[in-house]
Amino acid sequence: MLKYILKRLLIMAVTLWIIVTLTFVLMVSIPGSPLNEERGTNETVQKNLEAHYNLDEPYHIQYLLYLKSIVTLDFGPSIKQPNQTVNDLLGRGFPISFELGIVTILVAVFSGIILGIVAALKHNGIIDYMAMSLAVLGISIPNFVLATLLIQQLAVKYEIFPVATWSSPAHMVLPIIALATGPMAIIARLTRSTMLEVLTQDYIKMARAKGLSPWKIVFKHALKNALMPVVTIMGTLLAGILTGTFVIEKIFAIPGMGKYFVESINQRDYPVIMGTTVFYSAFLIFMLFLVDIAYGILDPRIKIHKKGGES
Repeated sequence: MLKYILKRLLIMAVTLWIIVTLTFVLMVSIPGSPLNEERGTNETVQKNLEAHYNLDEPYHIQYLLYLKSIVTLDFGPSIKQPNQTVNDLLGRGFPISFELGIVTILVAVFSGIILGIVAALKHNGIIDYMAMSLAVLGISIPNFVLATLLIQQLAVKYEIFPVATWSSPAHMVLPIIALATGPMAIIARLTRSTMLEVLTQDYIKMARAKGLSPWKIVFKHALKNALMPVVTIMGTLLAGILTGTFVIEKIFAIPGMGKYFVESINQRDYPVIMGTTVFYSAFLIFMLFLVDIAYGILDPRIKIHKKGGES
């Protein structure tokens, strides 16, 4: 276990370094300077600002300073908001994005599992067809399109839910629905298919022969094995939800990290782009690492270490 964890930590570090390097290369490859629109055409002020943000240094020096800022966790001040540091923006925006992401994951997982179980127990019935039709619809509609429809119908037309802030539980409903619908549909379809397979196993037939109720059979005997494929795809779903919050936060005007990230790209605010990219990448890589560890713990048949040349 320890050897596996150390190996994964090394892979995580290399992956993060690649992301960091690609982000830097993409930023410096864009023609012009992020200060082109600052302070009019005063060349002296322009040069002073470039020196302040180290933009007058050669690219390799900028890259080393960039790596230093990552190691020290100090990304410096924002170019467009000089009175704010990137760390301040991260500290203000991440709790909101984290809350949105975690609640979305919980809603998607629990609703998807329940929907999949009900569809499997009512196989080839009207409930099964309705559940799977809902799942197909959820997969087919992009979250930003669904978000627009939700705002138009439930916020503007019928005024059921408020939008454009993050000050009460009611403001969370529409963004969570927009983000959770797609993952919920994927989990529901996967849970249904694996549950149908598990319910044909001999130990399930034995449980039925003992007279156990269908729900006890499902939750006590079948659910753990049926959920293993769901755990397998949790890494991908986490990535989709966490990165999807960028667009959804912008659409719903949520003051999370997505807002700062999108604005920093539009304004070419290099420190904010680098800070948010590194922070989100590191967080996402760590979450994928936890999913891998959880998968190995939940399924004892999986060996996460090599022994005698075999895995």
